[in-house]
Amino acid sequence: MINILLVDDHELVRTGIRKILEEVKGFKVIGEVETGEQAVKFCRQNEPDVVLMDMNMPGIGGLEATKKIIRYAPDVKVIVLTVHSEDPFPTKVMQMGASGYLTKGSGPDEMVNAIRAVNSGQRYLPADIAQQMALNQFKNINDNPFNGLSERELQIMLMVTRGEKVPDISVQLNLSTKTINSYRYRMFEKLNIGNDVELTHLAIRHGMLNTEKL
Repeated sequence: MINILLVDDHELVRTGIRKILEEVKGFKVIGEVETGEQAVKFCRQNEPDVVLMDMNMPGIGGLEATKKIIRYAPDVKVIVLTVHSEDPFPTKVMQMGASGYLTKGSGPDEMVNAIRAVNSGQRYLPADIAQQMALNQFKNINDNPFNGLSERELQIMLMVTRGEKVPDISVQLNLSTKTINSYRYRMFEKLNIGNDVELTHLAIRHGMLNTEKL
């Protein structure tokens, strides 16, 4: 039996995925949570076999939650499930130790295959994303300015563009406000922008945000 945790801030999404997975022999959804914080707590207490993790959620979000789960419950396999198909997201997520990456446009059969693959110790990427990541090695990194951001900068970018304030980000990431602002200003320099509004506009232009959640 493969025990699965669903993490998404939309109840409708969780309900749809649960219905798909409950029809698969050998799968059991043992929990549903709506924030990264809840996902980390659940995994430390229950240790599911596989976590289906939304990336763009309130609070610490899926990136930080994935990192914490891998640190505190290394036997748990995390598949990031998101609307983002473009780099740098797939590359950053896999580099931090996630076992798989799926877009929300994936079909039920692919989701089932991904869960089985990661549970058996493999890593899973859809063919189109794997090909894109391979081809990107030969592209100019400046094609997308966000490719130059570090994992932490990318995480803070997502939080800032969701409208979260520096003091709140500081608490959620357990970092000082001075450190958060240092990351922000470093991002601004790398992206050649001057403020959070320009950051949001640039992120939208390069397809880095799920605008349905803005």
